[in-house]
Amino acid sequence: MRVDLRVLMWPLGKFAYLFSSEPCAGERSVSFFAPVDSGAVRPFRSVTGWLLVLLVCLAGQMVPGQVAAGPWQSTIREAQSKVVKIYGAGGLRRMEAYQTGILVSPQGHVLTAWSYVLDTADLLVVLDDGRKWLAELVGHDPTLELALIKLPLEGAEVSYFDLEKAATRQAYEGQRVLALSNLYGIATGDEPVSVLHGVVTALAPLDARGGVSQANYRGQVYVVDASANNPGAAGGALVDYQGGLLGVLGKELRSRVTGTWLNYALPVASVHGPVRDLIAGRKPREVVPSSLPAQPTTPENLGLILVPNVLQRTPPYVDSVRMNSAAELVGLRANDLVVFVAAVPVSSCQAVIDELRLHDRREELAISVLRDGMLLEYSLLPRDRQATKLEESPPTAAPTSEAP
Repeated sequence: MRVDLRVLMWPLGKFAYLFSSEPCAGERSVSFFAPVDSGAVRPFRSVTGWLLVLLVCLAGQMVPGQVAAGPWQSTIREAQSKVVKIYGAGGLRRMEAYQTGILVSPQGHVLTAWSYVLDTADLLVVLDDGRKWLAELVGHDPTLELALIKLPLEGAEVSYFDLEKAATRQAYEGQRVLALSNLYGIATGDEPVSVLHGVVTALAPLDARGGVSQANYRGQVYVVDASANNPGAAGGALVDYQGGLLGVLGKELRSRVTGTWLNYALPVASVHGPVRDLIAGRKPREVVPSSLPAQPTTPENLGLILVPNVLQRTPPYVDSVRMNSAAELVGLRANDLVVFVAAVPVSSCQAVIDELRLHDRREELAISVLRDGMLLEYSLLPRDRQATKLEESPPTAAPTSEAP
């Protein structure tokens, strides 16, 4: 870290004065902060005084005024120019309509978190210099819970992180890092994203949950001691002090072990391959029949009857709920709009069906719905287990928790 020595001129001058002279007869003693009489002649009593005075002079003459702020500020600003603000679906209580993304190619590819924010045809991306584009969704990886969107640059140039180089970096415990994101939607126009500094405290497997469902990603993550994972921060960048990309900030999750909110980032080395495939137009690995559970879940198993699936993206509204079913026991109702299944965003009836079949019907399953502008989350079990559970505690529809 560079320091402008001119900020030390005044204390060094006082220090040099005290070491280099002694008060003449009849003069009061010299305090570090007290003014001194100017009329007395003081002989220098040591070479140290001369050297300190010389150092003060050199500090004022040889150190440019912007050495402290220049390189450090330019490093941060360069990294900020590669991070974008994303605005899309949401806006209801506990459903922020914004998040963060990072530019990863000169063609305008933006890596971000896979969430409901992207479920709109009017997905707006704003750069740090104020330029705006309507982006389109290229694809997403359900395991990493990351998505790739693309800006129609039409020849415009943008700064971006080189994923090939970033994939070779490995953060270490104790390393100082910076978290760049549009947390809480502070930046709206040409303002740069926010910067938090912290330290990598561990490289550990992610054992977390969003609401009552477990996070899809179970690999290694960088755990940091900064409050980096806040509303709007998902998809932001974790960089080193040279501005090199280390990881992608994840969603708001709680530890399954301690129940505390986690501050973490997915290492670039873990996401590099899937993101490269998305950029190349290759879809993530599809779930093959042999990997499906022996007894997959269906809407009928839960007692949910969705509206007729007549369009390609028919909104997944609940048409009715069967009596004495697991859905009725927890309190799901007709006209509820299903928005998440096991923390995975679903935007159509077919998406609900496809996601349900990946889960065993004998296991607990989290479903989130919108009702009267409120996001409600329910945990469903098979009917016999659900009835036993409800005997112990009455059914409740708990709103999604919000990070402090």
